[in-house]
Amino acid sequence: MAVEMATVTTGDVFAGVVGQDHAVRLLRAAAGRPVHAYLLAGPPGLGQQAIARGFAAMLLCPDGGCGHCEVCRRVLSGVHPDVVEVERAGAALSVGDAAEVVRLAQRKPLEGRRQVIVVSDLHTARLAAPVLLKTLEEPAGDTVFVLMADFVPAELATVASRCVSVELAPLAPEALAAALRSEGIDAERAAELAHAAGGSPERARLLASDTHLAQRRALWRSVPTRLDGTGAVAAALASELLTSAEDATQPLQIRHAEELEALAAEAETWGQRGVPGRKAVEDRQRREERRWRIDELRAGLAVLAGAYRDRMSQANEQRLAALGAAVAAIEDAGRELIRNPNELLMLEALLVKLSAVPG
Repeated sequence: MAVEMATVTTGDVFAGVVGQDHAVRLLRAAAGRPVHAYLLAGPPGLGQQAIARGFAAMLLCPDGGCGHCEVCRRVLSGVHPDVVEVERAGAALSVGDAAEVVRLAQRKPLEGRRQVIVVSDLHTARLAAPVLLKTLEEPAGDTVFVLMADFVPAELATVASRCVSVELAPLAPEALAAALRSEGIDAERAAELAHAAGGSPERARLLASDTHLAQRRALWRSVPTRLDGTGAVAAALASELLTSAEDATQPLQIRHAEELEALAAEAETWGQRGVPGRKAVEDRQRREERRWRIDELRAGLAVLAGAYRDRMSQANEQRLAALGAAVAAIEDAGRELIRNPNELLMLEALLVKLSAVPG
């Protein structure tokens, strides 16, 4: 399904948000008389942080989100004291994390008439849901929550029902390629990036600076022909694939270093010593790098599944069944990534299974 491209104007607090016009329109309309909680629901990489900060700027700015004033600049830079971004400390949003959200919700704004609390990874908050639910059912009048979730599991349906749902959708390849072309990327490269990014503008932009994308995709496509039925080759190839996914985080690491430099410069502009909440920023960056590696593994598995599907068009009935089982095993491995498995062992087990399928 095609997704509209967001229009970016000078001073727009949603600048950089691509393909989420419906969400942006909804939040612009809501900013004048906001309710207590909004839920941004959609896969990662669609500009969630930029959307949340843009909405927060509209809520805190004296002019409703001019994009130019001191308030907007600090909100959009992530350094305004009345916008608190809560990140999970571990593999999931814990009861302790939720208790911190409750504590923050009870405080008064430090500068303006309201505060905004942004909570990431709500989909991981299964155990913490009852704690969050109580706060959402009895909200403080001067606090607006912006919750973000990749999806809404059944356990969190009640929490989600207390929020205004704002659905975010991956971009169709054609729309994403058009956005990349508008940013100066040539048509052939834009099409390649759009296909590899899975509908995520953030991923596509990072991949644009990744000179090894084609080699990594070729590595995954080569797996069927390199497996020889032995566990040794499967283990070596699994290690090679995991190393390539780890190497793929380098563009993100560069961006993170630039982010810290920009935050330090912004803090210096406002006379602050050091970057406020630097440890929290660095912890969030580490989680983003882990997520990027997992996304890279998921993208690689999709390429691998495609390699086996390509073989199905020329297969006899017996081999067709084996290839179908191979694709199913690869898809199962992709779904398993959400449970934070030991990635190397998972890849080794998968490749051992695939070793039984002729390349």
